[in-house]
Amino acid sequence: MAGKRAAKQKDDGQDPAAAGAAEVVLPADCRIAAQVALKAELLGTLKQGAIVVLDGSQVERADTAALQLLVLFRRELHARGGTLAWRGASEAINEAAGLLGLAQILELPAAGLA
Repeated sequence: MAGKRAAKQKDDGQDPAAAGAAEVVLPADCRIAAQVALKAELLGTLKQGAIVVLDGSQVERADTAALQLLVLFRRELHARGGTLAWRGASEAINEAAGLLGLAQILELPAAGLA
């Protein structure tokens, strides 16, 4: 879905990040130890705008805690009328989300587009 949303936004010639979207780059080690800092950054983006772009292209490790945090963030963003887009998603984040059945909920782009 995010790929579709991003494509719709790019159809009008605008990159979501260039259109005033908040961007969060997920850490390479996206596991429980990184959750405090990541949670603070995600909460900050909720106040910045309606479009949030997540860059998960550098994620080398992801655990259930990280994916749970991203699911909660996505739900809160949507509850506020916001839109989630992805700049990229690494094989590690796609694999972890797939194993947990969260790829669709997180609106991850198709693995070939990451």
